[in-house]
Amino acid sequence: MRLTRKLALAATAAAVLTLGAVIPAAGATSVDDDSDVPSFQEFAASTYRDIDGSYIVNGDEVLSDRGELREFYDLLIGPETPTDGLIVNTVGGIDDKWSASQVSNLTYCVSTKFGTRHADVVSAMASGAALWESASPKINFVYVGSADGNCTTRNKSVLFSVEPVQTSQYIARAFFPSTADRQQNVLIDDSIWSSGSWTPTNILGHELGHVLGFRHEHTRPESGTCFEDTNWRPLTPYDSSSIMHYPQCNGTSDDLSMTSADRTGVVSLYGG
Repeated sequence: MRLTRKLALAATAAAVLTLGAVIPAAGATSVDDDSDVPSFQEFAASTYRDIDGSYIVNGDEVLSDRGELREFYDLLIGPETPTDGLIVNTVGGIDDKWSASQVSNLTYCVSTKFGTRHADVVSAMASGAALWESASPKINFVYVGSADGNCTTRNKSVLFSVEPVQTSQYIARAFFPSTADRQQNVLIDDSIWSSGSWTPTNILGHELGHVLGFRHEHTRPESGTCFEDTNWRPLTPYDSSSIMHYPQCNGTSDDLSMTSADRTGVVSLYGG
């Protein structure tokens, strides 16, 4: 089954990943009553806008502008999600993934604005990337330390930047391969260092899963909650312990660790 459209829209706009808890929209119910579905204008007004003007949906996913938000809204109120069995984002029905040449050279920098935490972020990024690299030899995240002093999305010597942010809206957020260049960054709040059983390695591993094109596993109907949209294709059977599954969305892992099904999924998409 899936959430009702009213609840799906409300949860998508208001739910945020913050220190291990999804905060649901106030007053959300499970009554299948489309008469209470918010208009696009209401949905847009309730959706968090980040420091770069992008819209943040599903806790930590980026939409570049209002046009993309409209497409996202239309998908949410459209047909029901598929019911058959890691899942990849799709754009116009096509897998949202990197080319073979690009996925072997995913270059990034880590901003020196992290200050005394800079080395910690470099280490956590490396170990988070290694989770995916160990699953598929086709994937290679490349740290370019020489770009750290000018580590923004405007630095064309790297594919993406890793930058600090101060927000209560999320612990970290990333992007998909199809995301506009100006939003191709990983933003990290200081709360990443105090997230309990969610280690910085696994949190950034989750975010780098988005960078590779993977969606939240809990949007599948089997989860029974936290529905997001239908813009995805299944790569493996449903995995409630996936690194891409929020534990608080009926997940069965409490630490965002990677599973064998995750490894199978990434090989299915990128090769092994």
